[in-house]
Amino acid sequence: MQTEKVVNHIVKWLKDYAINANVKGFTIGISGGIDSAVTSTLCARTGLDLLCLEMPIHQEKNQMTRASNHIKWLQERYETTKRLEVNLTPTFDTFVAAVPPVANEEDRFMSLANTRARLRMTTLYYFAALNGYLVAGTGNKVEDFGVGFYTKYGDGGVDLSPIADLLKSEVYQIAKFLEINEEIITAAPTDGLWGDDRTDEDQIGASYPELEWAMQMKEEGKKSEDFDGREKEVFNIFTSYNNANQHKMLPIPICTIPSTFLGITS
Repeated sequence: MQTEKVVNHIVKWLKDYAINANVKGFTIGISGGIDSAVTSTLCARTGLDLLCLEMPIHQEKNQMTRASNHIKWLQERYETTKRLEVNLTPTFDTFVAAVPPVANEEDRFMSLANTRARLRMTTLYYFAALNGYLVAGTGNKVEDFGVGFYTKYGDGGVDLSPIADLLKSEVYQIAKFLEINEEIITAAPTDGLWGDDRTDEDQIGASYPELEWAMQMKEEGKKSEDFDGREKEVFNIFTSYNNANQHKMLPIPICTIPSTFLGITS
């Protein structure tokens, strides 16, 4: 990958899009992870306003520290960068107390994890509307179009996606080029939606390099029976997520009404 050219291309794309949309800049949630670090830096390089939001909800301390350090790093380099912390823990706790209990606690945990992401999306759009900004998405190609590892109308609810055509490995290459803090580059990827230290790999059952391989194999038309051992397991994991999460990747289905039902005749 021609990293510098890719970086310059994305920065120009971001700036052109914002100017054409007649907005002042971008807002983004900073998680302490590699994707939000890279995306926020690319936004900052446009020279337009950048509002970095920290939105903890029972967050692990190391995630909050990485996020805070990254925003400080941005502000030292890009004068148009602003920061704001919005503690969403009380809001989340109020919601949890308001909804009735369920029989299956595991289902409840997953639903509440997605609720965290949707509370953050709502917060991002609140400040975007106040300031005339666009909400910048942080999803990469594997997450957005491979396994669908994001929350619908949560971290998937954005105005534009600067790194969605990049594999995770390519995001890391850009991070090194941009000289992102090493603590972020070496941290295990996590969605930060559980209030503990579980990683993306813990949840998915495969690493991002493995998922990239499986994505390529699927694009080449390979089938599960073409593999055995760990390769077969990873390919099946990828395929299962890809199939289950098509509803996130495809446009919302629309019920088309026959024209005759609407009194329209040809």
